[in-house]
Amino acid sequence: MRINSAFASLIDARLTGLVHDTAAGDPAERARHERFLISRLATGAVLMAMLPPYLLWRGVPTLVEAAAAACLMLPVIAALLLARTGNLTLAHGLSSAALTGLVVCLASLTGGPTSAAAIWLVMIPVEALLAGSYRAALVAAAFAILGAVAVAVIEPAPGLGFFAWPAALAMPVFAITAICHVLALSVEHCRREGRWSDRLNAATLRDALLLDAIDDLVTWHDRNGSVLQASPAARSLAGTTPDALEGRGLFNRVHVSDRPAFLTALSDAAGQAQPVTVQFRLHAAGEAGGTGRVIWAEMRAHRIPGAAMPALPGEAAVVAVTRDVSEHKRRAEELDQARAAAERADEVKSRFLATVSHELRTPLNAIIGFSEMLEAESTLALGPERRREYAGIIHSSGQHLLEVVNALLDMSRIQSGNFDYAPEPFDLAGLARGVCDLMQIRADQGGVRLRREIAADLPEVAADARACRQMLINLLSNAVKFTPRGGDVVLSVRRVFDRIEMAVVDTGIGIAEADLPRLGDPFFQAGLGAGAGYGRPHEGTGLGLSVVRGLVGLHHGELIVESSPSCGTKVVVALPLDCRGARAVPGGPVPIRTGSLARTFVDERPATMRLTG
Repeated sequence: MRINSAFASLIDARLTGLVHDTAAGDPAERARHERFLISRLATGAVLMAMLPPYLLWRGVPTLVEAAAAACLMLPVIAALLLARTGNLTLAHGLSSAALTGLVVCLASLTGGPTSAAAIWLVMIPVEALLAGSYRAALVAAAFAILGAVAVAVIEPAPGLGFFAWPAALAMPVFAITAICHVLALSVEHCRREGRWSDRLNAATLRDALLLDAIDDLVTWHDRNGSVLQASPAARSLAGTTPDALEGRGLFNRVHVSDRPAFLTALSDAAGQAQPVTVQFRLHAAGEAGGTGRVIWAEMRAHRIPGAAMPALPGEAAVVAVTRDVSEHKRRAEELDQARAAAERADEVKSRFLATVSHELRTPLNAIIGFSEMLEAESTLALGPERRREYAGIIHSSGQHLLEVVNALLDMSRIQSGNFDYAPEPFDLAGLARGVCDLMQIRADQGGVRLRREIAADLPEVAADARACRQMLINLLSNAVKFTPRGGDVVLSVRRVFDRIEMAVVDTGIGIAEADLPRLGDPFFQAGLGAGAGYGRPHEGTGLGLSVVRGLVGLHHGELIVESSPSCGTKVVVALPLDCRGARAVPGGPVPIRTGSLARTFVDERPATMRLTG
């Protein structure tokens, strides 16, 4: 057995060297080349072994016998031609010509047109068809036809001698040998087909196992984008069976807005060698009758190699691999949001440094400058009035610094959740009048009329009194600051159903529509949008409304701002009557509802409201 195995290995090694490089990479083509080489080289070896005994027996061969011997040598030349060029059709043609010549010679030696050897002409295209290709079979058939014509017209060679068999014996012998040869070829063909069928089944089983193992959905599409076949991953990705995605099933599950991109990707993939990737939203079914969900899917489409261009109807043109990228999409969005938040934080920091530096430097310069003047020796020359004036400037500058620091501390406490929030019942009307009295001095200095409209029937309010006082101070301070001399500022407090509403309305310069969405952002100061009238002629940190927004959020209230340039501004704070109990937990900063102010509401007076103060 070892000797046979070594001999077979030696033959395989020799054949490996004879197979042309063009057929080495294709197992099927390589097997055809090897079969052709073995059969033709074996024929040549047998002929080389039989030729010397035949010459000793027959002596000098006749012309026909010499032609027959030459035809037996041609298969060897055909094998060498195949090894040299790799052209199996050409080699088969040469071999068929040799076999045809041999049959013609045998027919000439065995009776001419009546010879039974002519039966072998049928075997020539059959062998080429089973062992070669359709082109080789056509060439072999042409040679067989020419051989049949030659057998019909040639005269039997004289002196038949050994070949002069009777027809009753020659016909069965040639017929049986031909049948045996066809049977051998058929058995080999069936064996080869069975081997290829086993390989195909094994490959199909491996593909099925692979498709079952991966979570990505694999789909085959025709030229119109319809799904011809889908992998079992349809259940995990789309929550449905693979059959449900066939045809237009997958397309109907794609989000309407993403369908053009989906079809364009499939069309592009079918027309080019490079794969095409597209992301789209996909409606996936829920678990066991639950509600469906929308996922983000990424599809990578490839053109199927060898597919007809354009693909025939019903033929797969594109294979696509689709996966769920919702988690990746969510993380990308979170990164974008984090980056945007970082950029906003950096912007706020820069604005904070610029604003605080400006707000601190101006009063500090005044304090330092006037204190140095009071300290200098020449102070003795200053009169009492001038000394009181300088001391007043130092005091007001110090107060301004204190307000800035308090605003920063309040904003920091609100944002960090450390604001001392303590809701309790208190007299809101009295608190509002006290705030108006406090702001009256500043209003008088600015030439602004400050009016108060506080309802007489205000109920008791349970809220944080210090926060409410701070809200009113900030709103009135802004209103007075941005209202030109001769204007009006009105504070109204009233009950609206289960809420208390505090509104500050002014006839100031107003706020441009472009600045309204940014109101309440820390350190933001509306300016250029409303015109040069308030480009930044007023001092301030830009924290007043931000603090109000945070304090309103602590009470779970609402904040509304309506304003238009040259029409004034209306700020409304609505708080629950009782902020204790279930709503005692402080809330975060509330969003500000903004809108345009069509006209000034200062002159509007509710009928049930009584003007006090």
